[in-house]
Amino acid sequence: MCELSRMSSRTPPDSPSLFEAAPLVPDFELERLARRQGFWPVAGTDEAGRGPLAGPVVAAAVILDPDNIPDGLNDSKKLTAARRAVLFDVILASAHVSIASSSPLHIDVRDIRKASLDAMRRAVAGLPVRAAYVLADGRDVPDGLACPGKAVIKGDGRSLSIAAASIIAKVMRDRMMERAGVVFPGYGFELHAGYGTQVHRDAIERQGPCLLHRMSFRPLKRE
Repeated sequence: MCELSRMSSRTPPDSPSLFEAAPLVPDFELERLARRQGFWPVAGTDEAGRGPLAGPVVAAAVILDPDNIPDGLNDSKKLTAARRAVLFDVILASAHVSIASSSPLHIDVRDIRKASLDAMRRAVAGLPVRAAYVLADGRDVPDGLACPGKAVIKGDGRSLSIAAASIIAKVMRDRMMERAGVVFPGYGFELHAGYGTQVHRDAIERQGPCLLHRMSFRPLKRE
């Protein structure tokens, strides 16, 4: 276990010394490899909402039951909204799940990368079962984890645990932005989830920004 911990701290995100070839669709091989090395359970973590002009970034952490993995898990971007909604309920019913978010103000103060990683860290910390190893989507492992972790580039297309986390984070954020459309009418948050569509930009020009807008993001940022 100590040896794998040392490896995870010194190898680059996609080093073949730990995780070999990337599969075409997510599978459970990265989790099984960690288990063979003595790390169990394994959590996957991912976030949704790095790019929008408004709203929080939402992260999820998921520990799947290896004997009850939902069918059809994949990168949330490759699934329809209806399919994501079905899998959201199935994942909640069959796995350990935790969700955390970073607010627009947090994003403005710390920057979107740090705010995203902090939400991922808090999601992992909030799991009802403590993870022994974490697979994190992207190029970075969140600071402050209570266990070793590995960054997995395009992890939502490689690891079933990360794919499950991507679905939870995406559905939760979309639902938060639907509610935001009621609380802050006129921006169309329920339609574009805060992304910089022309409808959204026109609404900002017409109404000005609201509390959900990320003022460090262009075109909202004032030079």
